[in-house]
Amino acid sequence: MSARVAALALTARGGALARRIADALGDAEVHGLRGRVPDADRHFADASRHLRALFEEGRPIAGVCAAGILVRALAPALRDKGAEPPVVAVSEDGAFAVPLLGAHRGGGALAQRIAAAVGGRAALTTAGDRRFGVALDDPPEGWTLANPEHHKSFVAALLDGARVRVPPGVAWLEESELPADAAGALAIRVDDTALSGSPDTLVYHPRRLALGVGCERGAPADEILALARACLDGAGLAPEAVAGVFTIDLKADEPGVHALADSLGVPARFYDAAALEAQAGRLRNPSELVFREVGCHGVAEGAGLAAAGPRGALVVEKTKSARATCAIARAPAPLDPARLGRARGELRVVGIGPGDAGTLTPEARAAIEGADHVVGYRRYLELVAGLRHGRGVHAYALGEERARVEKALRLAADGERVALVCSGDPGVYAMAALVMEVLDATTDPALGRIALRVLPGVSALQAAAARAGAPIGHDFCAVSLSDLLTPRAAIEARLAAAAATDFVIGLYNPVSTARRETFARALGILRAHRAPETPVVVARNVGREGERVAIVGLQCLDPARVDMNTVLIVGSSATRTFAHGAATRAYTPRGYEMRTGDHADEGK
Repeated sequence: MSARVAALALTARGGALARRIADALGDAEVHGLRGRVPDADRHFADASRHLRALFEEGRPIAGVCAAGILVRALAPALRDKGAEPPVVAVSEDGAFAVPLLGAHRGGGALAQRIAAAVGGRAALTTAGDRRFGVALDDPPEGWTLANPEHHKSFVAALLDGARVRVPPGVAWLEESELPADAAGALAIRVDDTALSGSPDTLVYHPRRLALGVGCERGAPADEILALARACLDGAGLAPEAVAGVFTIDLKADEPGVHALADSLGVPARFYDAAALEAQAGRLRNPSELVFREVGCHGVAEGAGLAAAGPRGALVVEKTKSARATCAIARAPAPLDPARLGRARGELRVVGIGPGDAGTLTPEARAAIEGADHVVGYRRYLELVAGLRHGRGVHAYALGEERARVEKALRLAADGERVALVCSGDPGVYAMAALVMEVLDATTDPALGRIALRVLPGVSALQAAAARAGAPIGHDFCAVSLSDLLTPRAAIEARLAAAAATDFVIGLYNPVSTARRETFARALGILRAHRAPETPVVVARNVGREGERVAIVGLQCLDPARVDMNTVLIVGSSATRTFAHGAATRAYTPRGYEMRTGDHADEGK
């Protein structure tokens, strides 16, 4: 299971057990009913809705509650038995863990892990699992059932008393209680060739093939895929037996290499030239030209052999297309690609929004949860402490922005998955621009091979506007009053231009401990261009403890109420306020009352 387990509880007692489960599994977080479960990583108000959302995300669920609650909540979401995530019902006393759904996609194994963690029993109800101690349609990691469509009839025959021919040397089969018989009517075959199986023969492919590739810079993905398929088909090998795609680290950013790995559903892993050159004596087609260009005598064959290990052997030697090469090596046992070479490093520059869990996007949450390392300003890391489960947390003080970026880039260049955490949106007065600046100036090719993505977040300006109503409903701009990186004269010129052209203006970094004069001068500029009654949204700590949002007239704005945790939105001449219940709302109309015919822009 790649997704984190959601250990869900509805009561305080259940929450305590959910925490034990999460701590024991190591790849789980506690989800608790708001007001009932205080010690939770995530809270929810509607249990049924939350359960369905988790299920539809593909999250494994360990529900510390009555099985009926899970059944009723998830029944409307059931679609595809082959794709549903595991769902395990755990009794509140921990005595039983029952896999309700996804039993053959890890549900049985999850129930057993939970039972072992809390001293209970896994109540397995699948007939084959109970009788034979093995789920034949859910083989261990590194194995693939080639003909799952025959599983049901095969197990039915076993349950009716049929005997089965079991291949020797396969531990998970030998340790089962299958009725093994060399003369059995049924058979299990283990092979990496493209066998199809039948109702009386299950075929398992061990993922023991290492597919090595090499290519010119920018080689078309279609060409690399076609070459790899031709090599597999020519040797009669099953694509499902491929453990990974392997090549030299200089190709870590080649789209064609990653497209091949994605098409096979396996990871791409990379070796440096020295590791590939260590295989020189085993190559069938060493090349001096390749050695002069990249520092090893063979990429495709070398990478395949390096992954297959010292007991591995080439089964397809180097085969060429116009711009790519491919070779295939076979290991004696399934390979774990996570332990071979290294991955392409990933850097995700993540916007976490204003700070509350409700405004954190699912994309940002997944990036933080899936990171090996999380880097950021210490306060921002505290806001996402419940999501961090990687092995590295790197906290920095305010003002150490470049150090944060350089640390994140270096970790990613070393093959790690890194989340660089920013408050609000990473592209709005945050770290994304600095990341781009450093990469633009670098001469280090390793940094150029990093997989980079910027994940947007809810900005402070957006959050403040939403709390107040819709003050940025029409044209607006943002100005930072911090003069650490921008000359004060430039800030004042931009602010004056924005005020003169009647933009709604968002003001970031209005003051700091040592800088209050800039804000006083900014107020003077604004008051010179705006009417005294112009609405101003003063938002402090939006989305965090101590949130305070007020709407005041420009002439009434008290600088003493503004600090470094405040963002302001200064309305335009069109911005209005009105009373709504006990609250005051601000909005800037777009002029819908004046629209005519089909010329209106609906903002879609």
